[in-house]
Amino acid sequence: MSRDMTRRNFVAAAAATGAVAAVGMAGCAKTEEPTDAQEPQPLGSGVDPFADCTKVYGCCSPECQHHLLTGYVRDGKLVKVDWDADKNECPACNRGFARVEMCNSDQRLTKPLKLVGEKGKGKDQYQEIEWTEAIDLIEEKLRYALDNGGSHSIVSLGGSGNFSNLTGAFSNFVGWLGGGTPVTGNMCCAGIDSGLTTIFGARCQMTRHQIDKSKYIIVWGNNPVVTMSGYFGRYQKMMDNGGTLVTVDPFYSETADKSQVWLRPWPGNDSALALGMIKVILDEGLQNDEYIKAHSTAPCLLDASTKLPVYKDSADPTTYQVIDADGTIKLHTEATDPMLTTAGTEYEGTYITELDAVKAEAAAWDADAVKAETDVDFDDYAPVARDFANAPAAMIIQNMGGYQRTENACYATALMCYMAVLCGHVGHEGDGVYDVNGSAHLVPAGSAYESNPDAAPNTEVIPHFAFGDFIEAEKPCKINFAWIAQGNQVSQIGDTNNNYRKGLSLIPFVVKVDQFFNATCAYADLVLPNTALFETPNVTHSARSSFIQISEAGVTPPGEAKTDLEITRMVAERFGLDKYYNEDPDVYIARVIEPAGITLEQLKERKAIDALTELNPTFVAYKDGNFLTPTGKAQFFCQSWVDQGYSGIATHMRPTESILNATTYPLAAVQRKTRSQVHTIFKNLETMLEMDGHQPHIIINTEDAAARGIVNGDDVTAFNDRGYCVGVAVVTDKTKKGVVVLENGWDDMLNGKNTNTNNVTQSKWPTLGTIHTINSTLVDVKKGA
Repeated sequence: MSRDMTRRNFVAAAAATGAVAAVGMAGCAKTEEPTDAQEPQPLGSGVDPFADCTKVYGCCSPECQHHLLTGYVRDGKLVKVDWDADKNECPACNRGFARVEMCNSDQRLTKPLKLVGEKGKGKDQYQEIEWTEAIDLIEEKLRYALDNGGSHSIVSLGGSGNFSNLTGAFSNFVGWLGGGTPVTGNMCCAGIDSGLTTIFGARCQMTRHQIDKSKYIIVWGNNPVVTMSGYFGRYQKMMDNGGTLVTVDPFYSETADKSQVWLRPWPGNDSALALGMIKVILDEGLQNDEYIKAHSTAPCLLDASTKLPVYKDSADPTTYQVIDADGTIKLHTEATDPMLTTAGTEYEGTYITELDAVKAEAAAWDADAVKAETDVDFDDYAPVARDFANAPAAMIIQNMGGYQRTENACYATALMCYMAVLCGHVGHEGDGVYDVNGSAHLVPAGSAYESNPDAAPNTEVIPHFAFGDFIEAEKPCKINFAWIAQGNQVSQIGDTNNNYRKGLSLIPFVVKVDQFFNATCAYADLVLPNTALFETPNVTHSARSSFIQISEAGVTPPGEAKTDLEITRMVAERFGLDKYYNEDPDVYIARVIEPAGITLEQLKERKAIDALTELNPTFVAYKDGNFLTPTGKAQFFCQSWVDQGYSGIATHMRPTESILNATTYPLAAVQRKTRSQVHTIFKNLETMLEMDGHQPHIIINTEDAAARGIVNGDDVTAFNDRGYCVGVAVVTDKTKKGVVVLENGWDDMLNGKNTNTNNVTQSKWPTLGTIHTINSTLVDVKKGA
């Protein structure tokens, strides 16, 4: 869009094209509707209907903002949820308030379920059994696995359903059995793992508290108005103070609506856009030479022919060499004024600097090339590059952005880091990249459970994104037993029909632990009911909130639901290993918080302690350019990329499934999160469904819809050779022509329809950085469901 279009005009123009049905900003303040458990009182009556309740605290800890919620409990039943400002970074959201319905839902699992019918068909294929029979079965199948393949024939799968520290005890138990076969691959932030971590030296460093101090923020591929609604007020404060917010997204999201600038590249081509911006910065001399000389490997030498580093000691990758101002080659730590280019020196043709290599990659991305690959005009992206470089403080916030679920996400993320480093926007107030972080990145956290020092897990792994093929081929070995908790892989991993549905169907015995019967439960041989928030003692000293928070058990669980710790203890007892899990939960909580210098008594009294303001108040991520890499500098070159067969300097690679390669399936499909979910969590609750509708939306451009005879509100189907998913059409110009937007998080087992968008998504393997490629997907859309 034109930079001189005001936000008022922009919003008005967008509104004229038609609003996206039932898609809006998540409320940042509490908006509860009365439920059976919470009767309304006349306004002004002066009567507190919850005066007789007991307060119980618990951390809402899926992959979200980790608010400490206050539960009001009457006769063992949760009747109200609230939050306290002094125990949270920001206001709680509607997902937290929906915990009332979640705890009290008649859909909750209450007894173990044993498969007596066919996998994949639903809950009616199961019958309730007693816990003793369930543990008997688990013991029998574990012993079979140990006798027929050893501990490596066991996999224990977690997920992002619960980040609290006492969760996941069973994975620790597998270690005591000898160690299983790991299942690897980040389902959310693989681009950050492989792109940012290699350059900065750490995945997560606290930057969220810098947002309102910044002057220029690029929100790249994510939608914090919805996914981080509690603290979007910080972005608003930044804008109120004269700052600029830019959104990069092919869809006009809720965050784009609040931004001054909106860029919309083709999905999967973000790396080309970033290279175009870098070219502007370097061509116009906007880089911060002083910063990159002192705090990056930009001056470090590469062999001009191999593009590999020239180390003084080939066995020591920290011994980078540079050309100093006097023309001599020295260790980077010994130079006084290293040169940023070899051009014009006697070493030209023999060596190049890392900055030379970056500049060479960017050189090809002029206005025409960027336009052809991204459909973004120079007059739109060049001012963003200039303003970002010139801002006194600037940030790039990707979080779990949709571009990270594309094939080239590793390089795209790395190039965003290059931008920040080149401009000196790391290590100061108001600067930074990526804001997903929490207390465990500010002060140490301990392990809840003692680990087996002799555990020897399989050194070969199974990738999430080729799970079905690896299980089928018995790579790296035959898997006899799978345990799944805190995740819903069948709904959340790409190409699910050929991936987790296939893989779980082939494993002889699968156990699923959950509160509700979902799509992954349907592929289990045994389903175990576990407890929910306010029913489970726990602690959260983790990766999403700066607060260390206690979770108390004050609500009576439904039926025979048990905590993860209790379930693990029951299984471990059969193997003589229960001593590792039979302590009171307080013992394990104390172990987690002790390294932070907090006592159990302190946490029980205060419920939440802010690790930022109280324990590490002067923290700035990579303060003054001190990075956490082996060299202590931001590193442009990455040897691990070379080891995987890719360039050691970030570049652009067009996705295999790209709108620019489209033939049979002409539409690029991307997925979006809504305010009524965290992945598949909350999506079955009426409280949340009333917000955005009881059916998923398939958002399609006006011209694309007209060509298919589709009008707003039609039942439609997105499809390709992998499968199909259904939804209600939202016809709008808020998405690019050629791009269709699917709503992630719908679960076939929770609504009885083929609504799972991962029925159609790609799950390419291998990729650089083990990237999750669901947003590198081509589909078509037809009328009818």
